[in-house]
Amino acid sequence: MKRLIPCRDCRRPVLLTTTEAGKRLAVDPEPDPAGNTAVWRDGTGAVRSRRPTDELPITGWERLHMPHPATCPTRVQQLALPVGVTSLDARRRKKRR
Repeated sequence: MKRLIPCRDCRRPVLLTTTEAGKRLAVDPEPDPAGNTAVWRDGTGAVRSRRPTDELPITGWERLHMPHPATCPTRVQQLALPVGVTSLDARRRKKRR
């Protein structure tokens, strides 16, 4: 059973995974052949994810999913910054934790 949570921005259901680096990554809950994230459930029941590579392609127990930030309508609609302007959002998010 998948445990879905709503996206903070668009309120659509997302599946939270844990990457190989231990970070959380929200992916769309349905497998997508165009996705670039391999998702599987490990022996403890945790949902894990990784980026398949040529050296480590997708295996039989993994399914390709699309990362939710790539399909979130709220994030896709955000305007691009002008040339020469740097976004500080990533830095601010790290600082709050």
